[in-house]
Amino acid sequence: MNTSALRPAVPLLVLIIAGCIVAAIGNGVRTSFGLFTLPMTGDLGLTRESWGMAMAIQNLAWGIAQPFAGAYADRVGTGRTIAIGAAIYAIGVLGMAFSPNAGWLTLTAGIITGVGIAICSFSVVMAAFGRSVPMEKRSLIFGVATAASSFGQFAFAPVSQGFINAFGWQSALIYLAMALLLVIPLSYALRGRTENPVGHADLPFMQALARAWGHGSYRLLVIGFFVCGFHLAFINVHMPAYLVQCGLSPEVGSWTIAVIGLFNIVGSLLAGYLGGKWPKQLLLASIYFLRAVAIGLFLLIPVSEITAYAFAAAMGLLWLSTVPLTAGLVTLFFGARYMGLLYGVAFFSHQLGSFVGVWLGGFAFDVTGSYALVWYLGIVLGLASAALHIPINERSVPSFALKPA
Repeated sequence: MNTSALRPAVPLLVLIIAGCIVAAIGNGVRTSFGLFTLPMTGDLGLTRESWGMAMAIQNLAWGIAQPFAGAYADRVGTGRTIAIGAAIYAIGVLGMAFSPNAGWLTLTAGIITGVGIAICSFSVVMAAFGRSVPMEKRSLIFGVATAASSFGQFAFAPVSQGFINAFGWQSALIYLAMALLLVIPLSYALRGRTENPVGHADLPFMQALARAWGHGSYRLLVIGFFVCGFHLAFINVHMPAYLVQCGLSPEVGSWTIAVIGLFNIVGSLLAGYLGGKWPKQLLLASIYFLRAVAIGLFLLIPVSEITAYAFAAAMGLLWLSTVPLTAGLVTLFFGARYMGLLYGVAFFSHQLGSFVGVWLGGFAFDVTGSYALVWYLGIVLGLASAALHIPINERSVPSFALKPA
């Protein structure tokens, strides 16, 4: 094996710390956008659907750009990729602050921000971790990276709400854009790219994707990841407004998002740890099943501050715990060389689900005055995804090795 693929350009601990901070800032800013739903729709005269469409376009742009961002990072290096992405992300958020109508919001908050998120996302960070960490520890380290991104959600939600209350939503977005610029110097610690192990083909983009898609377990993993995106994006964007509709304060909504992030730290670390010991596909099936149960119970019990925080805690444990397991299966199937590309493809499915969840939430509310339809659909999709993951076969795929002449 080419050992340069396993030697980071900087000490491993420094690489992991820098990557975790990048993940925390990027995810923290993104998961704060739901707090801007009510003030921005009110001041700009937007419908809930037009706001939801901008956020849905953001998730779709993120998903479309993610495989290309991952492939670019695989080829030219993680640090350079993340620095470019952070600059685009900051421009998008800054433009969001000065968007006068739905069209501009779709461009800035939707397309530009979505592309920026993709290029500096923790999916790209995990590709750096994947090339630097031994196989037996990757699931755990992926859990650490996911937990770090969740800490960003926990930290940024109350801070963003405080900025909105103290300075207004426009100034709050400017401060968030400034925070994103901190990612650029941190990206230097993540420089380097993944080399191919000896005996493996250096495949073009489409050939690598075609070989991967021919693997049935990978297809099931990609399809099931759609549901994860549906759940996360709908709850993250519409939960604060839903709680206000139920008679709670906006502060409860912000703390609900923060509680999800806090408990997701535990859930992500636990999933990363268990993923190294138990079958990952069965853990994923259990997570989706438990999400469906949690949503069902939340709808059955009258909404209060206690039930909102209890639901947030339960969903937090199950929130991004899918990520280290899904990323672990991708690297197990195909190795670290194509981690950025092939996890990016799976993440595109995740973001298609995010698009549907965010847009459908806004559309359903405008048409019916309620989010009930989307909540119930979330239960059905959770059960379906649980069933899809059970037959996944946890083994490596030999088709990425060079074939003898």
